[in-house]
Amino acid sequence: MISTLAILQARMSSSRLPGKVMMLINGEPMIYRQVERIRQSKTIDRLIVATSTDPSDDELADFLQLKGILVYRGALNDVLSRFLEIEQATHPKVIVRLTGDCPLVMPQLIDQMVDRFHESELDYLSNSLKLTFPDGLDIEVMSASVLEKVLALNPSMAEREHVTLGIYSRPGIFKIGNFSNDVDLSQERWTVDYFEDLVFVRQVFDAFKGSEGSFNLEDLRLFLSSNPGLKSAITPDRRNEQLDCG
Repeated sequence: MISTLAILQARMSSSRLPGKVMMLINGEPMIYRQVERIRQSKTIDRLIVATSTDPSDDELADFLQLKGILVYRGALNDVLSRFLEIEQATHPKVIVRLTGDCPLVMPQLIDQMVDRFHESELDYLSNSLKLTFPDGLDIEVMSASVLEKVLALNPSMAEREHVTLGIYSRPGIFKIGNFSNDVDLSQERWTVDYFEDLVFVRQVFDAFKGSEGSFNLEDLRLFLSSNPGLKSAITPDRRNEQLDCG
């Protein structure tokens, strides 16, 4: 049995920057840079990329399979069903949900959150219910069984598309918790929703060429403090626009 399964949801049909997950960063698609960082996590037993059966995602799925990365293809807009089908096939105890617009994901942060989840009696733990981390470091940890409980509540189409909306919007039913950072970095924008974001992220990875999978949060903060003008041209107030991530 898998104890902790990471599901990385990704698709090519992003409305604001179509095909972003396959855009190159230091010679490899952005999705690969994210996968190699997630693989540094010590608490994740298996990683599966969840994409769709839509023909627009053929290129993504083919690339992942060529690289030996596990991929599952399901409904384009019913992402909840994708997660449930993966859960039913793999039977993990815990699921870590990640999205394909966060190539700067920090594996040490994943581990801290998984450890905190195991120490708690929560159904769901997020680091974005109260914003203290940069946009682009969003991580959610949940009991695998909670997804079937959401399905039994007759979720709306929005809850089917955004997976965990049906959990954190029902605090009276589910035990939810927030994982906060010691320092408020919520005004930092490290996600990729627009080309301007990609320009910034490419500059970051270029500074860490050769160690793309291993630089950590403190490494990045030190680099950015030494380069105060380096940031995305997109303003932080546009965080999680339309939750368009796969």
